[in-house]
Amino acid sequence: MKFGLTDLIDPRLLPLVDESRAFYAQRVAGRGPGGWEELRAVRADAVGPAQSQPPAVEEVVVIEGRRVPLRIHTPTGRAATGVVMEIHGGGFYMGSAAGSDVRNRRLADALGVAVVSVDYRLAPEHPWPAAPDDCETAALWLAEHAEDRFGTPKLSIAGFSAGATLAMTTLLRLRTQGIFAVDSAVLQFGTYDLSARTPAGRLIADEYFLEAYAGTASDRTHPDLSPVYADLADLPPVLMVVGDADILLQDNLAMAARLSASGVDVDLRIYPDSPHGFTAHPTSMARAALDDIEAWLNGRPGPRAPREQA
Repeated sequence: MKFGLTDLIDPRLLPLVDESRAFYAQRVAGRGPGGWEELRAVRADAVGPAQSQPPAVEEVVVIEGRRVPLRIHTPTGRAATGVVMEIHGGGFYMGSAAGSDVRNRRLADALGVAVVSVDYRLAPEHPWPAAPDDCETAALWLAEHAEDRFGTPKLSIAGFSAGATLAMTTLLRLRTQGIFAVDSAVLQFGTYDLSARTPAGRLIADEYFLEAYAGTASDRTHPDLSPVYADLADLPPVLMVVGDADILLQDNLAMAARLSASGVDVDLRIYPDSPHGFTAHPTSMARAALDDIEAWLNGRPGPRAPREQA
């Protein structure tokens, strides 16, 4: 039996392709900063993120001496029926939780959930494991306090780009501790192999963000850096979203295959003529993907049953 990548694409998306092609034909896609001086200049020139209405509530959580800032959006005019821990992207060295305010406000009101965004520390000032440490701290706080704080134990985790990588790392860290509070995960175009030992990994091997984030790590196949090498058993259902024009497509296909082989319920959605980061762009394809994410999250049943101890 033969099949191609197009066989994995939902036919309902095909009428949206022409609009996407027209948008990206006039948009110049650049690479991220290639060094510290360039990164510093990009940060200095960055325009402040758009404000959401109502605005996020800022809070700092502390666990075992770790202080992690959060931005919290609760649904307007009703009680939350779930909690989504959101992790922003930006190559581990750019971006902020505030940059996701508008999309997180939309998600909170559309689904009636509390969205808790993590303002993790950025490289190169804070290389690995600072970012996953911060995300783990936020997840531990939510695992313990989601029900008493937001009135619901239903907890999902979501991330895009570097945030998807950190979401997967967080799930693995929680599972290692025997904590199964997260019942679902949404991963948008993450990078899961920072080792440069596979074809997917070699495609991004010369990117500065790898050096900035990995720091002095001697083995980039460490599962905390490259989750594709991890034991992936006993993870919650996962929705993976990626465009077929994304440089990380192979990486995402490999991760989806590994999750499936490990017995994880994984739903892989591929969007035609869509590059990295496409869900943040003003296209009908992006809107379709965001609608799919909301529908998938809305259909999740809730907390997983506690695992029996061996």
